[in-house]
Amino acid sequence: MDIQSIQAQIENDLSAATSLPALEEIRVKYLGRKGLVSELTGSIAGLPVEQRGQFGQQVNALKNKLQGFLEAKEKTLKTQPGVSQKTGVDIGMPGIAREPGSVHPITRIIDEICAVFTRMGFSVVSGPEVETEYNNFTGLNIPLEHPSRDAFDTFYLKNYSKLLLRSHTSPVQVRVMKTQKPPLAVIVPGRVYRPDAVDASHLFMFHQIEGFLVDENIRFSDLKGVLELFAKSVFGQEIKMRFRPHFFPFTEPSVEVDISCIICKGKGCSVCGRKGWLEILGAGMIHPNVFKQVGYKAGLYTGFAFGMGVERIAMLKYGINDIRLFFENDLRFLKQF
Repeated sequence: MDIQSIQAQIENDLSAATSLPALEEIRVKYLGRKGLVSELTGSIAGLPVEQRGQFGQQVNALKNKLQGFLEAKEKTLKTQPGVSQKTGVDIGMPGIAREPGSVHPITRIIDEICAVFTRMGFSVVSGPEVETEYNNFTGLNIPLEHPSRDAFDTFYLKNYSKLLLRSHTSPVQVRVMKTQKPPLAVIVPGRVYRPDAVDASHLFMFHQIEGFLVDENIRFSDLKGVLELFAKSVFGQEIKMRFRPHFFPFTEPSVEVDISCIICKGKGCSVCGRKGWLEILGAGMIHPNVFKQVGYKAGLYTGFAFGMGVERIAMLKYGINDIRLFFENDLRFLKQF
């Protein structure tokens, strides 16, 4: 390699450098661990013995000159107007913007819902996402022949036939009632998993909030009052609510709960399918068989339970038409909240 041409190239690069970061790039290019000077030093071993000494001296002289050039150029750049003498930072250059973060809409809705129920005296409890088959199904009066227990509808863990990813947050109801005696008022937020095909309204992972209250002489009217207060706190005082008969293995009687459409005010639109109503959750009085599974004395206690999908509540509240938007990490979407 021609040492003279390399020195000329270095001088050209230095004269073109107009900032300290550009100068640092030149230093790494020539003096870095994989820089040109290191490459020249490594090539000495491949030269004839009689040429090694002279070439080595030329490389060392080039290295010393380059270090001197860099120091002189650095002093020149640091004395330019707009460059801090203390840090060498050009304060005239654009800075790095640090945008403030915000709470994810799903977390925002979970916090809002939990706050409503804690004001009513409910406690927030969490549970494991890997559950036993007993807690997820049997303890909740879901029989062996129920389709939800099929491998096509539940994520069973390989090599662990009795363990699975919970398909709802209701197993925490079993866990709490087996370890505590009434009165109980509990709210359970968390992730759940089902092998659903992903589309605008389904995901294989989503969030649920389970709630239940158990004590002596708890009635269906208590359930209605609690849910009405919840619905009006989240969706507004002007909404109306209705209960429709339904079936769930773990509650009897069971209902689906609707609210009047928050978009059209119950008149009928594309959001509510021209019906004027939006389904928000399922609920009912806890089945006596569930109390039997957890060891409660028959007939001593009554209670109610309810469960809702957090993403569905968020989609209704914020007018979102695709559940996938919550998890695509698109800042254009998330910055709206």
